[in-house]
Amino acid sequence: MSVLADDSLQGRAPGTPGYESAARYAQTELQKMGLQPAGVNGTWRQDVPLRHSTVVQDESRLSVWTPVGTKTMTYDQDFYLAADPVREEAEIELAEVVFVGFGVSAPDLGYDDYAEADVDGKVVMYLSGAPSFLPSNERAYYSSGATKTSEAISRGAIGTMTFWAPDDPRLRWNVNAARSKRGAYAWLDPNGQPNRGHDQIRGSASLNQSAAEALFQGAYVALEDAISSAQSGTPQSVLLATRVSISTTTIHRNVESWNVLAKLEGSDPQLKDEYVSYVAHADHFGVGVNFTGDDIYNGAHDNASGSAIVLEIARAFKSLPEPPRRSVLFMIVTAEEWGLLGSDYFVQNPTVSQSGLVANFSLDMPFLFHPLRDIVPYGAEHSSMGESVAQAAEHMGIAIGPDPIPEQVLFIRSDHYSFIQQGIPALFIKSGFETGDQRDGGEINTAFRQESYHTPFDDMSQAFDFGAGADHARVNFLTGYVIAQEENRPTWNVGDFFGGLFAGS
Repeated sequence: MSVLADDSLQGRAPGTPGYESAARYAQTELQKMGLQPAGVNGTWRQDVPLRHSTVVQDESRLSVWTPVGTKTMTYDQDFYLAADPVREEAEIELAEVVFVGFGVSAPDLGYDDYAEADVDGKVVMYLSGAPSFLPSNERAYYSSGATKTSEAISRGAIGTMTFWAPDDPRLRWNVNAARSKRGAYAWLDPNGQPNRGHDQIRGSASLNQSAAEALFQGAYVALEDAISSAQSGTPQSVLLATRVSISTTTIHRNVESWNVLAKLEGSDPQLKDEYVSYVAHADHFGVGVNFTGDDIYNGAHDNASGSAIVLEIARAFKSLPEPPRRSVLFMIVTAEEWGLLGSDYFVQNPTVSQSGLVANFSLDMPFLFHPLRDIVPYGAEHSSMGESVAQAAEHMGIAIGPDPIPEQVLFIRSDHYSFIQQGIPALFIKSGFETGDQRDGGEINTAFRQESYHTPFDDMSQAFDFGAGADHARVNFLTGYVIAQEENRPTWNVGDFFGGLFAGS
């Protein structure tokens, strides 16, 4: 962690010398262990061609028309825009706006904001998040910006606008606006086309409370009441009395980055072509907005910690007297912070047989601020991997608990989700809030997320509990070892929500 989070690596942004140093360090460590390369053409790497897109702030704008005049909103203060991955210029002129609650259509779960909405040719405006009564991981799925945008596209919308309820714990306007200035990435296919972006969506904005209030001016429902109704689980759609114009100018540049891949070949002739995989991202945000004299986003917890743990898991597997029956794949990937891009590129362009990818573990900011007394294995309830992690936890004397912070929608926020979207069962094991002493784990977690997460304060000066890091390595190793030894590959549970969505992928 100290190597990867050192100031000399300058925050490890994709396409920078700092990321290159991190990737080469990981490759060297894996190579020294005696593992085999698992990249392209017998190498240790898989190139991931990226496009970096940045909004030209001075040439981009958002304005709100009302019957008594037009109000031009202030960039950064009232709103910011998403870069357009497919165009340099995009325009929406005086479009009608429909507020669609959370922007969620889940009729099978008893909720549909679009049930009575006509958004064809209009801009949809919705709250961040999803109804709180949904199960934790399903709530995460429907909170995803990609899921919401896909739904809007399917119904003919030409733009999207999202905003946060004032009490949303993920609302950190200044941090979010600062992050937006770093732009966005997409990976490119062999024809140079980005993996994200859609011609139909001609503008995408994030709104502060001031902009949301301007758009609700004259509406028959007050903004506060609309938020309250959404939070109470009431689907809604409201055609607003205002109209919106959005103009986005984007500049693009191509960036070279890569994933580092190593493997341990399995010992069973019939099972060695199947892989249990471990993934961690080495990238972070590089050099950004200055916080009290520091502008290096070291990413010690996010995610030098996970990368270090994957290296230790690899060392543990290599030290076994005999390899497990299945092969094990170790991945240090790029551009997770920008939309899980390195892992998504891999699962759609795998360097091993895609049908042989049977299980995945993601190591990402597992939470190393107190001893590991309980774990939250995101994904355990969806597949037979839940039985395997239960065995490992019992062996270690670690409890298993429910998601203590479902509002953070963690299930969709790390690289395991790329595998799930391709129908591959996966686990994302995080620490619970039990500390074993008088400290409140929930308060520690909240403090980190509010004060250090995605800022220069996430460096090695924090009070890390490295024993917890070792225990995270152990429980992930043991769970993967159980799966690598079993005769049958993991399966989705009968009738599972994510199995139903993605098992055919």
